[in-house]
Amino acid sequence: MATVVPLRHPLKTLSTSPLERLKDLVSDDLAAVNQLILQRTESQVEIIPRLAGHIIASGGKRLRPLLTLACTRLCGYEGARHVKLATSVEFIHTATLLHDDVVDESSFRRGTPSANALFGNEASVLVGDFLFSRAFELMVEDGSLDVLHVLARAAAVISEGEVLQLMTANDSTTSEQAYLEVIRAKTAELFAAACRIGALVARRPAADEEALRTFGINLGIAFQIVDDVLDYASDQTRTGKTSGNDFREGKMTLPAILAIHRGDDDERTFWKRTLENIDQRDGDFDHARALIDQHRALQDSLDRARHYGAIARDALGTFPASPIRQALLDIVTFTIEREF
Repeated sequence: MATVVPLRHPLKTLSTSPLERLKDLVSDDLAAVNQLILQRTESQVEIIPRLAGHIIASGGKRLRPLLTLACTRLCGYEGARHVKLATSVEFIHTATLLHDDVVDESSFRRGTPSANALFGNEASVLVGDFLFSRAFELMVEDGSLDVLHVLARAAAVISEGEVLQLMTANDSTTSEQAYLEVIRAKTAELFAAACRIGALVARRPAADEEALRTFGINLGIAFQIVDDVLDYASDQTRTGKTSGNDFREGKMTLPAILAIHRGDDDERTFWKRTLENIDQRDGDFDHARALIDQHRALQDSLDRARHYGAIARDALGTFPASPIRQALLDIVTFTIEREF
């Protein structure tokens, strides 16, 4: 049995998590976003609000729209445009989740039945399309071509990332560089856009816009690496998150990639059978965790996440100290040390 890597240390001593503290700082804005989500998922077609409500309420952290709200406040913006744009970001994210679960044939998301398991693949794909449409409606209502360009580009890049992931799935020769290209596109690009539009809305200089883009993309890379570590390292009894999904689906994530490249021929034969051929037997996941532990793949993956987290923190150095900046810096720590 592999060793479970402890992911949280300093956060245990805090009365509330950095995520909750960030939510408190933008609580009024977040309440407005939640209300707008409910309004814009209304439809006379009964299954649309039911299915959309299920996926939106299924345990998500609202991290991406929170980043939009926080970054606009960091830039000194005092208006209300960011509420619609944060909602648009959340709709893009939720739509991709619906489509991902269909592609991955997932039955659960964060411990609850996935939308496609409850409502079927066809309905999930179509409601995902509905949410994409709502996202673009909100962008158009905002009226900024610059914002529309950033978010539309992000949506296109996310799709490219999903196709890249499909091409690397079940390929045990996948390189670390190829993996990074996938997660930069499918995850980090939306983080970057969510942060960058804060500077656009506030009409800040290009240097601030670039700083927030850099913060977001590196935070997003760190976030996805940790997500992939958790799939092999998390304790389901504590986190409620089912472990081993990536292994069962043959996804090439960083812990497996490092273990494969460091292993011998017998180990690579094991990975080829389990990840390429999806010929999995009782005890295979435990053996995979043991190999990953043997080659320090979880620890080294977390070290890479910390590297990208450090770049994200440095990017905020151009902004003056403030409670909102500190909350964003703390979110980097939360992202890397979280257990869910």
